[in-house]
Amino acid sequence: MNQTIIKGTVAVLAGMALNFLGDWLLDARIEIFKGLATFNVSWILDVFLVPFMVGLLVARIFGKHAKWLACLPPLFVRCLSYLYLYYLSHSHDFFFNLHLHYWGLCVILAVESANIGGIIGEVLMHVYHRNSLVRNRQNDAEFNATLSSQ
Repeated sequence: MNQTIIKGTVAVLAGMALNFLGDWLLDARIEIFKGLATFNVSWILDVFLVPFMVGLLVARIFGKHAKWLACLPPLFVRCLSYLYLYYLSHSHDFFFNLHLHYWGLCVILAVESANIGGIIGEVLMHVYHRNSLVRNRQNDAEFNATLSSQ
């Protein structure tokens, strides 16, 4: 199997595990809306900090182009959490506490936070460094010189 696919799968699974661990440690159910009581410190950490750390982890494992892959673990975890609450958790009135438009906002916030973590993780891993940029410009200059000489 392709090495990139293996690294990507491992990165997504590790990111999902870290996201589930963060949800469990913070004991936050961001999908359940309880009015203003919803927005507490554990909710903020679970929506912004945990996916950011997931993005950093995915970038550390996958490397270049991890900013795109970092969006998947929070998306999968939020979907699985929503399905768990819908099918298995009967402690709440589903349609009263779980609004789809509110859940969509939470998913977008978590995915964007993970994306920022993936971008910063790529920068911290020196994926984009000056030598590769200079080398690309030299290759472009050589390519343009050969075209103009023909």
